[in-house]
Amino acid sequence: MAAKGDIGIRTAGVASWRAVLSGLCATLVGIGLARFAYTPLIPALISEGWFSPSQAAYLGAANLAGYLAGALVARRMAAASSAPASDLGLAGGTLMVLAAPSVLPHVPPARQGLASGLIFTGVGLGIAASGTLVPPLLALGLAGTWHGLGALALLLTAIAWTGWPADAAAGPPPPRRRGRALKALYVEYALVAAGLVPHMVFLVDFIARGLGQGIGTGAGYWVLFGAGATVGAVVTGAVADRIGFAAALRLA
Repeated sequence: MAAKGDIGIRTAGVASWRAVLSGLCATLVGIGLARFAYTPLIPALISEGWFSPSQAAYLGAANLAGYLAGALVARRMAAASSAPASDLGLAGGTLMVLAAPSVLPHVPPARQGLASGLIFTGVGLGIAASGTLVPPLLALGLAGTWHGLGALALLLTAIAWTGWPADAAAGPPPPRRRGRALKALYVEYALVAAGLVPHMVFLVDFIARGLGQGIGTGAGYWVLFGAGATVGAVVTGAVADRIGFAAALRLA
């Protein structure tokens, strides 16, 4: 009986980390690639005449606005059996809200910080992957670049498809909590967004066209940006397991 119990524990552990992998792949596809591969593509989109500089900027801003909308409606969408949400960032915003909460209840409490960090490394890995892949893929043209990124997204989707917990559907909305701590968290996220969003949209284009350094150099800095996002998510999650999530947020 003890042996069977040990096997059951190990099986549950494998399943929980398999679910973490699915969450990581989901954020990598829905945010890291679907959103952030656009940034290193901006110089090529402009030079090839697909969009004017102003159109490329507004399209990036519209995508980010879609993330806000997706985050706001994620809970209601998750209560439905299915809902189309792929336009202008809605899917990415939904993933930001639902991916980790769908997985973390199945991870041991002592490892939930690390698991959460790993799930969100998908964002940084997608940024780094797009910065690495876009320059060589551009040799195939813009259409070929989109197809190549789509093929990678399809592969990662297949990896994630069967790893989600069977009871990952979202339950009723949690009770609303107010107070100074929540307001401080809103302010913190707003300040982080103010610092990050301009770089998320314009960093590669500024280096490639604004400074005349070319797409290769711009994409290299984009990879560095993604590496920071990847390491930051894992380190902060591991720290949260040791000192608590509130203290880790204050430290960050």
